[in-house]
Amino acid sequence: MRALIVGSGGREHALAWGLRQSPQLSDLWVAGGNAGTAQVATNLSVNPEDVDAVVAAALAHRIGLVVVGPEVPLANGLVDQLAAAGIPAFGPTKAAAQIEASKGFARAIMQEAGVPGPDYHVFHDQGSALDFVRKNSGPVVIKADGLAAGKGVAICRNAEEASVAVRACMNHRLFGKAGETIVIEEMLSGPEVSVFAFCDGQRVSTPVAACDYKRVGDGDVGPNTGGMGSFTPPSFWTESLASCIVDQVMRPTVEMMASQGTPYHGMLYAGIMLTDAGPKVLEFNCRFGDPETQVVLPLLRSDPIEVMLACVEGRLATVPVEWRNQARVGVVMTSGGYPAAFQTGYAIHGLELEQEDTQVFHAGTTLISDGGTARVVTSGGRVLTVTGWGESLEDARTSAYRRVERISFEGAYYRNDIGMPGSILGEKVWSPGQATRTG
Repeated sequence: MRALIVGSGGREHALAWGLRQSPQLSDLWVAGGNAGTAQVATNLSVNPEDVDAVVAAALAHRIGLVVVGPEVPLANGLVDQLAAAGIPAFGPTKAAAQIEASKGFARAIMQEAGVPGPDYHVFHDQGSALDFVRKNSGPVVIKADGLAAGKGVAICRNAEEASVAVRACMNHRLFGKAGETIVIEEMLSGPEVSVFAFCDGQRVSTPVAACDYKRVGDGDVGPNTGGMGSFTPPSFWTESLASCIVDQVMRPTVEMMASQGTPYHGMLYAGIMLTDAGPKVLEFNCRFGDPETQVVLPLLRSDPIEVMLACVEGRLATVPVEWRNQARVGVVMTSGGYPAAFQTGYAIHGLELEQEDTQVFHAGTTLISDGGTARVVTSGGRVLTVTGWGESLEDARTSAYRRVERISFEGAYYRNDIGMPGSILGEKVWSPGQATRTG
């Protein structure tokens, strides 16, 4: 098997590492990539969002499977164009990727399928949206309908804050075309969990779950980021809850999409809030998460290439999807100043100091030549995800932070509470018995 991964982040390094575990793999390329993917694959100077260039690269290298990491190429129809060129690709078509690319589309699918979620309203003009928030003074969540790199969400405690958020999206075009339409949702409360399942257009695999940390500071304070770390498994994750989410969320959504002519193939990622009334969907994503992939993909006991091809070919029922029972904690190391302005180009020290029960996944890194010697330097906001594992979450956390402390670069920053008990809001107080209640 000659495979191509599309993307340049920590998720893509984890995917490259995962595919390298498959006995089926012969050659591996990455469209984009970083210093980490260069260790396990051949990086190509191809923009992951340039659909035509990715297709041309796949044809040139006689690729047998393309694995698409980020959402933008999926929303731009990369899988469709690869299929037209006769190249199998793991990921949804442009039509199916609307489950992430359009919040309104996703909510309509969920409503039709009876999937539990917050009350919501879709607005295409600013006046109607402002009238709604003035008449509904309670807390709401305002979302840009389209893709906004994870930043198009505003948590609004009152009508004044909601009005500011509406104008920012629809008048000031803070998120460009993504905010031309907005979705205003009821605010929910409870612990959040990211749930991942492979899909083949009709069927859904056994899921796996992780929790991530969106805010930059310890104790979940400060601005939102692309993700400061993650861990698995959450203390509340049980077979009962997993079955509940498959039966009430994943399977109905996939079956409804198939019935409407947009069958979903790939990894379906549900952001779930565990409310007093049971699990409810905050959002769907059409790909692997980042930084969750860095902790969940290594748990896949099954051959990743075999599973992905089964999803592409609609035969997931013939391939068992098995996950290891192991705790993992991933700590993201960032450039100083992230998510605001930051500088790059700093040498990273300590990567060679390998440690048992840990793995370092690269994100914002690149290789530069220094007198004939290649050096790894920082090139982005999120630089590394340092993953540790063990029999317990505490063991995994200890391993991860021990490795973090051996790595350094100018301005390096990381949270100190990833995987700490109770660090996820409500983690210790939500009752698994509520998994059977849908509200």
